[in-house]
Amino acid sequence: MNPNASPKIFLLLAVVMIATGVVLVDQHDAQAGEVPASGYKVLEPIRHGNLTVFPVVAAKSYPTGEFMTLDEGLRSGDVVVTEAGNVQGLIRRHTAPVIRNGGGAEVNRLVLVNNSKRPLLLLAGEIVSGGKQDRVIGKDRIVPAESDPVDLSVFCVEPGRWVASSNNFGASEAMYGRNVGGPIHGNAAPPMAMMAQPSVRAKAMADKDQGQVWAEVRKQQSAMETVEVSAGAAPVATEIASTSSYAKVNENAEVKKQVDAVAKPIEQNYQSLIRQLRDRNAVGVVVAVNGRIIWADVFASTDLLEKYWPKLVRSYASEAVVTRAKDVEVGVSQAQAFLGDMEGRHETIETEPGIYRHTEATGDGFKAFSLMSLLPKTGFDVHVAKMAE
Repeated sequence: MNPNASPKIFLLLAVVMIATGVVLVDQHDAQAGEVPASGYKVLEPIRHGNLTVFPVVAAKSYPTGEFMTLDEGLRSGDVVVTEAGNVQGLIRRHTAPVIRNGGGAEVNRLVLVNNSKRPLLLLAGEIVSGGKQDRVIGKDRIVPAESDPVDLSVFCVEPGRWVASSNNFGASEAMYGRNVGGPIHGNAAPPMAMMAQPSVRAKAMADKDQGQVWAEVRKQQSAMETVEVSAGAAPVATEIASTSSYAKVNENAEVKKQVDAVAKPIEQNYQSLIRQLRDRNAVGVVVAVNGRIIWADVFASTDLLEKYWPKLVRSYASEAVVTRAKDVEVGVSQAQAFLGDMEGRHETIETEPGIYRHTEATGDGFKAFSLMSLLPKTGFDVHVAKMAE
């Protein structure tokens, strides 16, 4: 290292957390090297147990302040999600559509109304609880401000129930009480819509098959039954077996404890890192479990990443908890190669003119998904996700 070099050229990322076992390794500042053609540069990882998260910085950041997240919309009441058949009329006549109890509910269809003056960003994998069954959103999309009711493509993640628990949908209790987005009551944060773990997200996003989603939910439920329990705790297997709800499985006290043990150290250390890397556009992560790269989530801005980070890291941690194996390390070069290869052999494009374009690319051993905003003054990818197959 040149002793006369500005300290801004190198960023110290080495933090050894003895109490938690988290290691944040030294990384040469991304600004000192060339940014890859993809526009994204992978930094040295944060590791905890068998979960490895590689921070990603971007060559450019975009203004995303106008977008509202599902969590923000549900908390404010500006966004209403209900069963198909509960919305009277499909045309907005200067007032909010009337919500009514009625027939016509379908497993793979919900209706959403955005009464906000801001466009709504939905991510595949977000879970809404309530109605006749909990559902997972199957595709990234943008819902325009003050929209007419729109049909959502969803998949059930609660195969054992078809009885209404509520008229509308809300956030899962698995994310209640998280210290996220600022306190509202003491240290408690507003509820958030749970994010399904990557293996479940993959079935909804890539396979688009309800049977495959149900099979994966049952598989993960069985895996959760074997989590370690604290002395004197109620049997996990018995409690989990009593429900078919994917969300309620993740609400189990012992399951939450195991997920927290993995998620919290990485969540806190990356949140700190985001603050350090804000001027360098920290926008996402590449994720590995047991030394195998499985996923990447990248956003258009640091602000969006910060909003989604708490529930994303819990989804990655949930995957790590149920896929225990001999730990094998994976390095930056592999993560960079994974993120850099987005060219597929086949592409499927879906467009809502003036709102968004959704692209699904199938390549050798992966699928990549990008959501581009077509709203005025945008024209950029709001979210990019990539999964290993």
